[in-house]
Amino acid sequence: MIIGLILSLLALGIFISFRVFDFPDITVEGSFTLGAVLGAMLIVKGMNPLLACVIAFAGGMIAGALTGLIHTRFKINPLLSGILVMTALYSVNLHVLGRSNLPMQGAMTVFSPLEKISLWIFGGKEKILLLGWSVDAKDLLVLLAALIVISLICIVLRWFFRTHLGTAMRATGDNAQMIRALGVNTKNMIVFGIALANGLVALSGAMLAQFQGFADVQMGIGMMVWGLASVIIGQAVVGETSVGYVIFGAVLGSVLFRLLVAIALRLGMNPNDLKIITAGFVFIALILPVLMKRRKGLFKRKEYA
Repeated sequence: MIIGLILSLLALGIFISFRVFDFPDITVEGSFTLGAVLGAMLIVKGMNPLLACVIAFAGGMIAGALTGLIHTRFKINPLLSGILVMTALYSVNLHVLGRSNLPMQGAMTVFSPLEKISLWIFGGKEKILLLGWSVDAKDLLVLLAALIVISLICIVLRWFFRTHLGTAMRATGDNAQMIRALGVNTKNMIVFGIALANGLVALSGAMLAQFQGFADVQMGIGMMVWGLASVIIGQAVVGETSVGYVIFGAVLGSVLFRLLVAIALRLGMNPNDLKIITAGFVFIALILPVLMKRRKGLFKRKEYA
């Protein structure tokens, strides 16, 4: 569940690019890794972990802005723009990390202070009973801290999308021609929106690297599909279209999807099949609304026949 909350930042980034702008941004597979390797490298070198997260967020924004600029200034297809930046980021990540994998044993992370707090609160107990389940004391505090941080980010995003800038971004995705007629520079809106999306994705990568204790240049593979699955599940569960509900749905979808994966692994699913099963699930979720509409159309025709 902790990983689901951390990856909800990825889902929020996918929501901005995919739902707000209808922009199939595959840059996220590179920016997720960029955030992880930037955060890990800076922390290992002794930087404050919070500052490392901020720099990772900024790095993701730069990558997203580059994708947006390639699309808007050079008229390159959105998918191809993302592929170009993602491909370039693989080499960038290798140069930043200096190797394919970087362990972070003993390094101070954003989660490290929670160990001392758990010792103080629970009197040195490593395990506690919660609703009849034995739970790691530190993981419980990490879960609560992640829930608070994600909730604050969701509140800020909801507020932002109700501002003039946020409304202009949403209008750009809904009807670019109309908002352009009102004097809004839609190119700038797209660049900023894709930058913000990849900033959140990179922040997710930085937090996941700190939680797992390592960064790897392959971490971002499949994250695009993971984020899409989270957004689709959340939208199906929530069912509302208002900004607040959709943002909440993206977070809920990430947590639910992580729980589904955990349950499948416990039931004996081969971990090597995880990616193909995820892709299949996303495919079903994408075509299901179309099939349901067709079925409703058939029922209506039968009623009028």
